[in-house]
Amino acid sequence: MDPRARSSSAPAAQPLRSDAERNRARIIATARTVFGRDGLHASMASVAREAGVGIATLFRRFPTKEELVAAVFADRMDAYVDAVGVALDDPDPWHGLAGFIETVCAMQAADYGFADVLTMTFPTAKALEKRRDQAYDGVVQLIGRAKAAGRLREDFTPEDLVLVHMANAGVVNATGDAAPDAWKRVVALMLQSFEAPARGPLPDPPEPRALYKAMLRASQECSASPEPVRKD
Repeated sequence: MDPRARSSSAPAAQPLRSDAERNRARIIATARTVFGRDGLHASMASVAREAGVGIATLFRRFPTKEELVAAVFADRMDAYVDAVGVALDDPDPWHGLAGFIETVCAMQAADYGFADVLTMTFPTAKALEKRRDQAYDGVVQLIGRAKAAGRLREDFTPEDLVLVHMANAGVVNATGDAAPDAWKRVVALMLQSFEAPARGPLPDPPEPRALYKAMLRASQECSASPEPVRKD
């Protein structure tokens, strides 16, 4: 038998039954709540438990955690890309860049899961990573415009923005409900340090490849970690 003929009738090509589609929607909605509350270190088992489905059902719909993360945060990543577009439309380059950083950091503060997403990379989640790449291209333009306007220090790099996401995620996760607005002060302090003229030289930024490896390692550790206990 022609293997192509066999694959054309595979069950994966068929639409989900209504009950399967309901399970999928329930899993995504529950994962949004669980990841938003506990971050991406929450286990797949905790998502299944709160969704009221068996772990086997969850893995039938989402064989890997990356696939679940991609489904849950597709709209958040769209909003991230949209925020870049809004910033590029701002006639004031510095206001656009600063507003973008504040907007994205606020998104991180509102959702522990998204706070983690921006500090990790998910190579098999192609659509999610494509949107991240689109945002990156826009961020490079934002940085260039702000430098050309003389408002952003010349040694600021796109890698610095990744470090901002990492730093903000750390503050958000550390302070929790105990000091929910602490991130705002940290972001304001960082923004003031980014403005030109620079007060002094900076150490060299991390190499893009090294930063990618750090983000990849974080996502791998997240996939392998047990359920966390968040201290709020």
